[in-house]
Amino acid sequence: MAKKVSQQELASNDGKNGKPAWFAYKGKVYDVTDSSFWMDGQHMSMHDAGKDLTEELDMAPHSSENFDRDNIKLVGDLE
Repeated sequence: MAKKVSQQELASNDGKNGKPAWFAYKGKVYDVTDSSFWMDGQHMSMHDAGKDLTEELDMAPHSSENFDRDNIKLVGDLE
């Protein structure tokens, strides 16, 4: 059974002050703490961790297949 992640838990994991960096995409929550593309909870100075980035990432120049590399881990399902 997948872990259920609340909006509050997602928001608290924003990659700041030593916290993990998580984001949601299409109902799934991902941990990008160890990704070299996410520094201090931010990706390319455009996307912030701790949020549902579905709409933003649907307009990104790459697709979700990038989630399979660079230390991006599935956390669970967004409630």
